[in-house]
Amino acid sequence: MNRRLKMLSRICFFWALAVVASAQTTLPGTAQLTAEGDLAAKMVDGINLYLEHATAAARAQRSQVWKRDNSSRERFRKIIGAVDPRVPVTALQLDATTSKPALIATGAGYKVYAVRWPVLDGVQAEGLLLEPDGAPTARIVAIPDADWTPEMLAGLAPGVPPAAQFARRLAENGCLVLVPLLIDRSDTFSGIPGIRMTNQPHREWIYRMAFEAGRHIIGYEVQKVLAAVDWFATQNARHSAPIAVAGYGEGGLLALASGALDERIQATLVSGYFQPREAVWSEPIYRDVWGLVKEFGDAELAGLIAPRALIVETAAVPQVDGPPPVTPLRTNATPNGKLTTPTPAAVREEVERARAVFTGLQAEQKLQLVASNNNLPGSEPALDALLRALGHNGPLQPLAAAPADSRGTYDPAPRLHRQFDQLVDFTQKVIAQSPATRERFWSKADSSTPARWTESTQPYRDYIWDEVIGRLPRPDLPANPRTRLIYDEPKFRGYEVMLDVYPDEAAASGKGQAAGSDPSGVFAYGILLVPKNLKPGEKRPVVVCQHGLEGRPQDVADPKVDSPYYHQFACKLAEQGFITYAPQNPYIGGDKFRVLLRMAQPLGKTLFSVIARQHERTLDWLE
Repeated sequence: MNRRLKMLSRICFFWALAVVASAQTTLPGTAQLTAEGDLAAKMVDGINLYLEHATAAARAQRSQVWKRDNSSRERFRKIIGAVDPRVPVTALQLDATTSKPALIATGAGYKVYAVRWPVLDGVQAEGLLLEPDGAPTARIVAIPDADWTPEMLAGLAPGVPPAAQFARRLAENGCLVLVPLLIDRSDTFSGIPGIRMTNQPHREWIYRMAFEAGRHIIGYEVQKVLAAVDWFATQNARHSAPIAVAGYGEGGLLALASGALDERIQATLVSGYFQPREAVWSEPIYRDVWGLVKEFGDAELAGLIAPRALIVETAAVPQVDGPPPVTPLRTNATPNGKLTTPTPAAVREEVERARAVFTGLQAEQKLQLVASNNNLPGSEPALDALLRALGHNGPLQPLAAAPADSRGTYDPAPRLHRQFDQLVDFTQKVIAQSPATRERFWSKADSSTPARWTESTQPYRDYIWDEVIGRLPRPDLPANPRTRLIYDEPKFRGYEVMLDVYPDEAAASGKGQAAGSDPSGVFAYGILLVPKNLKPGEKRPVVVCQHGLEGRPQDVADPKVDSPYYHQFACKLAEQGFITYAPQNPYIGGDKFRVLLRMAQPLGKTLFSVIARQHERTLDWLE
């Protein structure tokens, strides 16, 4: 990062400016600023449009970074936070007591057990094991949607139509099936009891804290699936059977991710999830993954599965209209974020993008698109395709009667609470270990001399910019400065300033933007205060005066606005003889700027990606 950008982290800084301020309506060397209206809101709109275009372009640019090898696989593992070592799984633990047996049901040719298995330090997975009466023809992790319990998927509890109970359908066809519990979308445990509760879905509550530590609810639950695969692998030492994963909704996401990461998985069934992923920013926030669409769409993850088998089933997506409702005692969930069923054409488009990889590997037949015949997951065509991919050539057994749960009216809430608390506790332990982690990370910085420090810390500056803030390309169009006089005070004059940063689509295609015209694209905007006693050729320090959340440059630089927080400090500095500049930052507009952040994050960017380039352009102009 160059010398100017290093200075951005300071609250205020000084810069030389050689300019003579006269009573003219524009600053020397600038065009007349003619734009009217709320320029701060227009700036946010310009950033929004820029991010929309960047998102639309991401798919075409993905081939520059995505590779069908371990580099992309490990990159994906990192961004979903599946990075912690798993605990070895030598056996499943039966969830039983002297008064509550682990065997909870008997179905048509299989038995159902309540089980647990270790995953991470202090974290277990819990769910159901459906064990066939004979040797298993396949070993399958059947992953329900987040709001379905394992009992629903196995037909032991109401809530899922019999035709969609694919866990027991697979068991009825001779498969050993393990069904993990997922963290659901309710808000029962989200918050700190006795202090404050929120309406954040459980998945969002864990996502928010995990993100700060480089972890993710997706990564945690992928680890649970892969721990099940670890156990399958130990069982295959005694009796070999192919391994597969099958998931619906949130479970479909986990099945796709698990299949992409683990080559022991020979076949993957994804239902109610596979589609173009460029609009992931509009889905619930617990699906946000840093830099996802820059390198991965669903087709690229499918490419990591190739040449192993992948079955994509079109089915109705679990409908999510937003977080749980706000109440007087529960607020603060991310308000936007919905799940809607894509069109069959959109699913087919993404499958066809993946087909090129399968075809190139001479495995085109291993990729199948199946339409559910009832719009439910786990349809007979999908299950038949999965089992055939695993070597099962006979017809599917007809749907049998659902087994009865010997536990009677089973309450799954305590189990969910345990699972929720384990992930919260694990995340808090990771955060508590962060000082030691940072010390190891910084171990290559050499503070023996100022020169060695500057040299040895350059990789850290690059890392912060690329991997934490997100580096946008350097602007390649002229700044086109426009100014206009807005204040004429006894000791200083104030000018609105606008500088181009990135063009809109019309400018990018060659039409350009006329000097002094209304803004389009991304621009920098602020207020410059110039003391009247500045002499020709004189240089003075410039103090950049920042506002805070939902603020405006006028909060600090308008002589007629006395904010209770800022008290016109830019004006008072100008009266003391300093040149001051108050930039407009984009964290305004309520949820508008939060949507900007959500749009930026899958691109591996943040609001500060834009702010850094805006400030850099401003510093270039001030210089």
